Amino acid sequence: MTRPTPKAIKATAEIAGISVDEETATRISNSIGPAFEGFAAIAGTLPFDLEPSLFVLAQTAKVAK
Repeated sequence: MTRPTPKAIKATAEIAGISVDEETATRISNSIGPAFEGFAAIAGTLPFDLEPSLFVLAQTAKVAK
């Protein structure tokens, strides 16, 4: 997990249909960068069932004995 660059922010925004200029992309990168750096130490170590898209599946799964 690496800190997103302004170039990556701009590309992601364009894919989402939002146009951002270079200054805005830089501000976004600078504001969310510390969160990426904070989680870098545990990146890839969380149990797979904590992944948000599987939340409903994990909550409705029956436990086998």
